[in-house]
Amino acid sequence: MKRTFRVLAGLVTGLAAMLLLAATFHFNLSGKDAAPEVKLENTPVSRELRPVASFAPIVKKAAPSVVNIYSTRIVQETPRRNPFRNDPFFRQFFGNQSPQDDQARSRKEESLGSGVIVSGDGYILTANHVVEGADEIKVAVNGNKQEFTAKVIGRDKPTDVAVLKINATGLPAVTLADSDQLEVGDIVLAIGNPFGVGQTVTMGIVSALARSGLGFNGYEDFIQTDAAINPGNSGGALVDAEGRLVGINTAIISPGADATSPDSMGGNVGIGFAVPVNLARHVMDRLISGGKVSRGYLGIFPQDLTPDLAQEFNLPLNQSGALVGDVFPNTPAEKAGLKAGDVIISVNGKPVDDAHSLSLTVSECAPGSTAALKIMREDSAKTVSLVLGELPDASSRAEPQTGSANVKITPDSLDGVTVDDLSARVRRQLRAPASLKGVVVTAVAADSNAAEADLQQGDVIVEINHQAVATAEEAIRLCTNAKGDHILLKVWRLDERVNGGTTLFLSVDNIKPAK
Repeated sequence: MKRTFRVLAGLVTGLAAMLLLAATFHFNLSGKDAAPEVKLENTPVSRELRPVASFAPIVKKAAPSVVNIYSTRIVQETPRRNPFRNDPFFRQFFGNQSPQDDQARSRKEESLGSGVIVSGDGYILTANHVVEGADEIKVAVNGNKQEFTAKVIGRDKPTDVAVLKINATGLPAVTLADSDQLEVGDIVLAIGNPFGVGQTVTMGIVSALARSGLGFNGYEDFIQTDAAINPGNSGGALVDAEGRLVGINTAIISPGADATSPDSMGGNVGIGFAVPVNLARHVMDRLISGGKVSRGYLGIFPQDLTPDLAQEFNLPLNQSGALVGDVFPNTPAEKAGLKAGDVIISVNGKPVDDAHSLSLTVSECAPGSTAALKIMREDSAKTVSLVLGELPDASSRAEPQTGSANVKITPDSLDGVTVDDLSARVRRQLRAPASLKGVVVTAVAADSNAAEADLQQGDVIVEINHQAVATAEEAIRLCTNAKGDHILLKVWRLDERVNGGTTLFLSVDNIKPAK
């Protein structure tokens, strides 16, 4: 069965398929827009087992804060040329203007979503994809009894969070909880306007926390829930058993649905995702104060520390942290002395579980702030302090094209991989720096151990088992002499996310796969 990851875009043209904990009670910011005053409760929800006859009191507390959002955008359609326009017979009657001469047309696309009032003076949190590209946004409150035109204060696509403002006072603002206090198994309610049927409440539990790697957003730290979430719920509220906001609903997984077809929207199957309110508050803070989210920047390429890589670096197999695959020049990391092969295990005292955890934590730090990194280097722990930079925009890079007439084949210890010397022509194709030394991978057999370890065509192997490689002959010799169950490769790879390439470590099984 095909599984489709679906962002909850709501209804488009009829029923078409439509990131941190702030330390203060009030946002006290300077900016063009006034700072919102939010209600916050940091205490965890009560987890005492007791019978519950009804969730009606909770719904009455939270539901008035959830609004319907109607967005409209004007789409320009390309005119089609009339096939009779140049026909002499028609031109003798109509001249240069044929009666059916197509003109440029525009049409409206309408989308439906939800939002949550977070301050009495009109600030609303919603999902970015609900309002992205909209020419006009209407917000309906109090069960559609009042409608306002909304202004977009700011949008942050990497977290799918947007902030709107309507010109109103005395609105029923939701109480915000501390989403870091959530636990798997906590009861949650999802409130929104699925499929445009009207405000709807569904119940479930927190199925998982800190979900990432789903490919929805650039920065993912989702609350997963089995509360029914459907198209139109996007931007709506996920509240706890006390009616406090813990997340902004954003996406679902829908098996069998065609994400490209407006008639195949899929629906709830018990796997929905919400942006934690702490992350949403952090984004709101930045958007209101400066109109954008500026993120901290280390200047490294982080990797997950797998058990195989941990073994290669003489670390415990269960060691958590992010492996530094590469340190970019002229960055805070390089200036602070970080090295490839370091393992970052905490940032400002916050544990780092993996590469994603590190990226998320650093992104939540303000550029120019000081970060204390606890690292493991050669079996010993040390602390490195540095001043974070600002995350630059990603640069687009073309895919590498490789190949050579003088291919060297490695022996069974790296079976299925072919390499060649790094010639000037290949270096140009890869946009590799002049200082890069190594051998280029020209082919990787799909059924090989190297492919399973993610070695790719176009990679440049710069080290084998911590020994530098300059020629294909050296690569063969080092592979032939390799002992143990794994071969540790350090490779350079062209990376579209950075201005050039990055290095990373790969652990390849040193056992010829059975045929």
